[in-house]
Amino acid sequence: MVALGLGVLVLCMMGVCGEPLPLVIWHGMGDSCCNPLSMGGIKKLVEQQVPGIYVLSLKIGSNIIEDMENSFFLNVNKQLDNVCEQLAKDPRLQNGYNGMGFSQGGQFLRAIVQKCPSPPMKNLISIGGQHQGVYGFPRCPGEISHICDWIRKTLNVGAYTQAVQEHLVQAEYWHDPLNEDQYRNGSIFLADINQERGVNESYRSNLQTLEKFVMVKFLKDTMVDPADSEWFGFYRPGQSKETITLQESSLYTEDRLGLRKMDKAGKLVFLAAAGDHLQFSEEWFNENILPFVR
Repeated sequence: MVALGLGVLVLCMMGVCGEPLPLVIWHGMGDSCCNPLSMGGIKKLVEQQVPGIYVLSLKIGSNIIEDMENSFFLNVNKQLDNVCEQLAKDPRLQNGYNGMGFSQGGQFLRAIVQKCPSPPMKNLISIGGQHQGVYGFPRCPGEISHICDWIRKTLNVGAYTQAVQEHLVQAEYWHDPLNEDQYRNGSIFLADINQERGVNESYRSNLQTLEKFVMVKFLKDTMVDPADSEWFGFYRPGQSKETITLQESSLYTEDRLGLRKMDKAGKLVFLAAAGDHLQFSEEWFNENILPFVR
């Protein structure tokens, strides 16, 4: 008992024990890093429930307004480069961290795992992320609905034109099941990270370094179309009514991302929340999400 206690003490003095892994949060469309009603509240909640944790809520831009605007208009690949640089420069993350993405932040953090393996992400928690993209834009948050109306019209006119792809974030994960070839050839973000144009072995091997990949689907989601995308499902190619699961998709059967291997190893976790998009209680969060953070 004494020897064991001394061993633990030595490890703690070396900084190995007692410090929870840091948490990196990426917000969703139209949100910002520090909104007290959203990401600011989540950051505070995690800090209260996990004493001593370091929480980095990502800000893309020099201020909160830029951060919100960039969630609509800054090329996703440029955002990824920015975040990779932020993570690499943060000394508190160098031994690893957990990632938690909300809505589009879910697929963006997955791209970070695939593209930027250092520092290493241990667990990825995607809350309402659209990993197979969206084919519809039903509504948008709050006072920025006028932006959403403009985005709807733009996507309907030409989601895969170079100008739209380069300057409209939501077009970069627009997935048209009626025009799969156009999606594969035109999407500069989602088709790349989902290995639609060929297999990048580093993407596959990097994703498999995750200990857990947690995906939360909202069962009454009125924003994400189809909501099955939150579990990596999507419309069966060629139509927009019937959906298939991840396990039925070619991405899984061909194992282009290693998801089948991860699934067999118990690394994929599929969670359901009863409410609408990003609507959950503190109790649900504490019970279902925090165990992957502690």
